[in-house]
Amino acid sequence: MESESVVKPQQSRLKKAISRVSYACGAFGNDMFYGALSTYFIMFVTTHLFNSGNKAQDDRMILYITSIITALRIVELFIDPFIGNWIDRTKTRFGQFKPWVVVGGTITSVILLVLFTDLGGINHTHPILYLITFAILYITMDIFYSFKDVAFWSMIPALSFSSKERERTASSARIGSTLGGGLVGVIVMPLVLFFSLNKAGGTGDSRGWLAFGLMVAIVGIATAWIVGFGTHEVQSDLRKNKENTVGIKKIFSTLAKNDQLMWIALTYGIYAIAINILNSLVLYYFTFIMGESTMFSVFQTINILMSLVTVTIFPRLVDKFNRRNLFFTCISIMLVGILVFSIAGKSFALVLIGAELFQVPQAIIFLIVLMIISDSVEYGQWKLGHRDESLTLSVRPLLDKLGGAVSNGVVGQVAVLAGMTTGATAASITAAGEFKFKIMMFAVPAVLLLVALTVFWKKSTLTEKKHAEIVNTLEETWGKNLQETGNTTIATSSVAISSPVSGQVVSLADVSDKTFAAKKAGNGFAIKPTDGKILAPFDATIQSVVSTRHAVGIVGDNGVAMLIHIGIGTVAMHGTGFISYFEKDQHVEKGTELLEFWDPAIKKAGLDDTVIITIINSADFDEFDLDVAPGTTVEANGDPVIQLDPIKKD
Repeated sequence: MESESVVKPQQSRLKKAISRVSYACGAFGNDMFYGALSTYFIMFVTTHLFNSGNKAQDDRMILYITSIITALRIVELFIDPFIGNWIDRTKTRFGQFKPWVVVGGTITSVILLVLFTDLGGINHTHPILYLITFAILYITMDIFYSFKDVAFWSMIPALSFSSKERERTASSARIGSTLGGGLVGVIVMPLVLFFSLNKAGGTGDSRGWLAFGLMVAIVGIATAWIVGFGTHEVQSDLRKNKENTVGIKKIFSTLAKNDQLMWIALTYGIYAIAINILNSLVLYYFTFIMGESTMFSVFQTINILMSLVTVTIFPRLVDKFNRRNLFFTCISIMLVGILVFSIAGKSFALVLIGAELFQVPQAIIFLIVLMIISDSVEYGQWKLGHRDESLTLSVRPLLDKLGGAVSNGVVGQVAVLAGMTTGATAASITAAGEFKFKIMMFAVPAVLLLVALTVFWKKSTLTEKKHAEIVNTLEETWGKNLQETGNTTIATSSVAISSPVSGQVVSLADVSDKTFAAKKAGNGFAIKPTDGKILAPFDATIQSVVSTRHAVGIVGDNGVAMLIHIGIGTVAMHGTGFISYFEKDQHVEKGTELLEFWDPAIKKAGLDDTVIITIINSADFDEFDLDVAPGTTVEANGDPVIQLDPIKKD
């Protein structure tokens, strides 16, 4: 059977660096825009958009607008799958994703700037027309933002086929996101007040908010075009025939079948609503409770620095405490932070302590949830018999959007109930208004966090140990499943098998893993590696992959199904120190580099670095012995280590 191989496109180091920096700039602009839209635009709506002098009418308009925003954002969740499908089908000479980033970034920035105005005064003269026009503009902006957002974060696999380069790109983007999402909070009030003719007790005026909107729009457009010109999508056959983005119905169907995915999704959904409500009200607290809106910038600056440090030390925290205990600890710290924040009053020191105790653990919880959701891919594969990777990973951003949508509606209601609307200052807020505000800002999120923690602690049982056991089980049963699905061909002649990695030959019976030693995953041999490169030992198709990149299953054109497993117990490293250069169903030629691993990382983790090579469909071949003695040093794709002779069938 003939099969076309796919050659990995190569890029120069300079081009990779430019692409990485450009992508980080895009993440910066993307999160700055999202922060302005989801948090600070609501502040503008509740404090400056409606000032007719009729408070009852202004409050009604605020409630209408915030309800419209909430409803449209929830509706947009159901539109997202169609957006993903549209992007999947995009084919232009400029790339698949970049056109949507550029077009989406430009259109959304322009519309956001327009929404930071009163649309020529029709919000007072023709309120119904204003509501209709606002709804049309907002949903258009939200849809194009989704086009940009989905396309932007889908670009990472298209920028490189190296998992190492993808990790670098994703890390750069994470830094860009943190800076963009944080910096917009640092500059918002100083910029608004600087351009305002009327400081209005620290809330500024419409001119100041328009200047803020203009700045966000300029950054949004500029960073989108930087992505368009600076990144380079790799063109390859591997990027064809991708799975379509899944719909809401299919997501809920998968949740119902994958119980661990369901419980972590429920946990994160409740958690996302809680943190979005409190985070969105922090600026209101600084403005209307403390009367010091510019101090919010100091808080945000410290928050950026703390978040960057937190993300850096996350791997060490997980190793020391494990994810389950770390999640419990983080929620406990956040609850303490809410308590301190709620009694802080106007003390900036206490406010800062309480707010940071609440904010800092959020980056850690995000990463914990992301890892558990990723692990639930293998859990679902083990339980349901099929792998739903893109479907499973689509759950988290859906819940983030849901949390943001709910909080937008809640914030508008809270502002009206507490009297924090147009013309209000810290001096005008009554004791009753402050009490209502604090109930919504502190008590409601605290209750939601306790509910989320209870669900997680009682129902989420997919620990690191459990995931490792599942991966081991999948590796053991891969060959059986492969043969049942008919994805192998029958070998008709002898096959010489070389080692895929350089090192010293070890008898399979002598490896420390009992499953492999007992040949439950097939007959074969092992190698004590002298370098960290895994090469394809024959022309083959990638059939089995794991998210931790410590193993790969290939099916050769010669009929040999082989599992290459790096180290023993290395699933616990969650991909740290491993690089993959393939995608599932990719066809590779003999000698193609498949995996790379950093041996010192394995040894530092206290694990055995032995590379195990098993023939999954050993039953198709006569019993075989090693052609070289254990202890012999071999080169990758050098002289044969074993010779396979197919069983002759009558």
